[in-house]
Amino acid sequence: MLTANASLVTEFVLAGLTERPELQIPLFYIFLVIYTVTIVGNFGLVILIGLNSHLHTPMYYFLFNLSFIDLCYSSVFSPKMLMNFVSRKNVISYVGCMTQLFFFLFLVISECYMLTSMAYDRYVAICHPLLYNTAMSPRVCSSLMLGSYLMAFSGAMAHTGCMLRLTFCDANTINHYFCDILPVMQLSCSSTYVNEVEVRIVAGINIIVPSFTIFISYGFILSSILQIRSTEGRSKAFSTCSSHLIAVSLFFGSGAFMYLKPSSAGSMDEGKTSSVFYTNVVPMMNPLIYSLRNKDVKVALRKTLSRRKF
Repeated sequence: MLTANASLVTEFVLAGLTERPELQIPLFYIFLVIYTVTIVGNFGLVILIGLNSHLHTPMYYFLFNLSFIDLCYSSVFSPKMLMNFVSRKNVISYVGCMTQLFFFLFLVISECYMLTSMAYDRYVAICHPLLYNTAMSPRVCSSLMLGSYLMAFSGAMAHTGCMLRLTFCDANTINHYFCDILPVMQLSCSSTYVNEVEVRIVAGINIIVPSFTIFISYGFILSSILQIRSTEGRSKAFSTCSSHLIAVSLFFGSGAFMYLKPSSAGSMDEGKTSSVFYTNVVPMMNPLIYSLRNKDVKVALRKTLSRRKF
């Protein structure tokens, strides 16, 4: 159970994305639309994959988990973010802040490794199609998923545990729209040296290892695609890979920009902007990138809708 850990501060105030009054209402509607699309898209994909047996394959198994993660992930901070646009003072308790921090970290790290698992799945499918059923057996897929969640849990526990050791005295306004590591750490009146080292090590591992694995996987994929003689097949494969790489680049690039650079009060405004990509844009884009351009999902959607009519 989370406790205040001798902190004098019992609640925090979230500053929000911007302090300009004329932008509050327009931004509220923009992010409300983004949140709605994210929830509808990911929840719809979860239901669609669950109801259609022909989508019960390794690729859609990972997509199911990715959509579930995005569904929970966006709900961790979006309601508070929307509240910031329409309320004068958005308050969150110390316990609530630490809880939000833990679940945010757990889900964001889970997404890192789920994207990595999906890249590995595509590598096996394109580079070793004859071994696909063996290499991506249900046991292997379950192990990859379990490993993703275990890495996420250990990383979230490390970050949150280090945050709980800090003391907060007077300053309680978080220069962010949710309880993120660096903005909260800046408010501490105790030494944050251990926390800064821990953030660079744990965040570095959870950004560099998945990024490197994805990079290597797509290196082999690109090599295989270039050997395809059919122009149409090569173009289709390139299109699929480019969409995935755009989402991965946004997610990992913005995360690296936020967590792997020296922290300072002046860099927090830039950090908030980069955070929008991996907290709002990427979860909204994932259903579009991985499903709407996919023929199997379109067929499953038509079948599901036709069954509902009867």
